[in-house]
Amino acid sequence: MAEDKWDIILEPKRRLLDVNLKALWRYRDLLFLFVKRDIIIIYKQTILGPLWFFIQPIMTTIIYIFVFGNIANLPTDGLPQPIFYLSGIIMWNYFSECFLRTSDTFTQNAGVFGKVYFPRLITPISLLISNVLKFLIQFALFFSFCIYYWSTGLAVNIQAEIILFPILVLLLALTGVGFGLIFSSLTTKYKDLKFLIAFGVQLIMYATPVIYPMSTLPSNIQSILWWNPLTHIIEAFKYAFLGAGTFDPFGLLYSLLFACTVLFFGIVIFNKTEKSFMDTV
Repeated sequence: MAEDKWDIILEPKRRLLDVNLKALWRYRDLLFLFVKRDIIIIYKQTILGPLWFFIQPIMTTIIYIFVFGNIANLPTDGLPQPIFYLSGIIMWNYFSECFLRTSDTFTQNAGVFGKVYFPRLITPISLLISNVLKFLIQFALFFSFCIYYWSTGLAVNIQAEIILFPILVLLLALTGVGFGLIFSSLTTKYKDLKFLIAFGVQLIMYATPVIYPMSTLPSNIQSILWWNPLTHIIEAFKYAFLGAGTFDPFGLLYSLLFACTVLFFGIVIFNKTEKSFMDTV
């Protein structure tokens, strides 16, 4: 009797680190649909719609200028306050969005996961892509500020390290998604944890040179913040586009190793949780 031939065979994962790239490619159409859903659902039934991609960083920048620039009198490395704060805001927004939205993967998609089979990694990948599109829109806003200040002769100096821009964005994405995958397993059991995660991300921002330059900190504090992998990424971004901040190749190498390690454990924990999460959601 001849064996039946099947187009798709569903088999349980035998290894914790099991990423089926062929399956991900086979479901690429579903991936694009998820990306479209993620973008549309954010500002669905809002009056201004996608304009919020620009309004949010602009309003945040204005608040930072008023609070940290005018009231707290924090220095900005000799840069105009709008462009200094905006550079940190768009990078931090990208990291926090990747982290927070990925950490909620199982609870937000429980209805779909329980009814239809598809590679579960499709969902965090779709969030990553939709966040990239949002980031690029906000980056265009930031770069327009760069061109304006550069044309007026103010202290904005684009450096050769600008070619590392895609790598810096990738490092932020890997770190954010890696942490999100790790915490996604916890949010399935402890629903309140997602509020604690959001609060923790806000606290971590103050331990990252988003609203202040590293050069103004005491050397002992700089030594502590060196171990924050996000420090080197955001500082390198400011250095590449604004000529301020610090560029530490060894720090970026540390950030790369940290991001890969977090992503590795994130995928392992995600694959482990995937097998039994429907019992706890």
